[in-house]
Amino acid sequence: MKTMTISKIAKEAGVGVETVRFYERNGLVQQPPKPSSGGFRVYPVETAERIRFIRQAQELGFSLREIKELLSLRTDPATDCADVRERAQVKLDEIIRKIAQMKGIQTALEKLIAACPGRGALQVCSIIDAIEAPEKTKTNLKKRKRKNYE
Repeated sequence: MKTMTISKIAKEAGVGVETVRFYERNGLVQQPPKPSSGGFRVYPVETAERIRFIRQAQELGFSLREIKELLSLRTDPATDCADVRERAQVKLDEIIRKIAQMKGIQTALEKLIAACPGRGALQVCSIIDAIEAPEKTKTNLKKRKRKNYE
């Protein structure tokens, strides 16, 4: 079994040593025992593969808790592909909800920016008003729209 030091594992996985330690603290990567001779801890080469898996899962939006679950499924011989697919579907549904929420925020900001004159005293800034009192601002924006069409 080929082994590597933490710095070599980190380099092989494309992360920093602190990332490896962070994953160890969070139970995603097992920390090897410290040798009694006082040397360096040695990691199995598979640790780099595990770290790459963790990084890829993070890029797909999985939380550390969810990644831990995926890793445990990965090592459970009774796990079916449907179990992993279900978790991926739940993550996709969550991402779709977040995108819809972000689109709503985008629309709200676009309306605020469009209603802002872009000059004048801060005391009459429609954007600041909207942040301070969102319900009041909705009413004021409707009034301004009606006024602009009249």
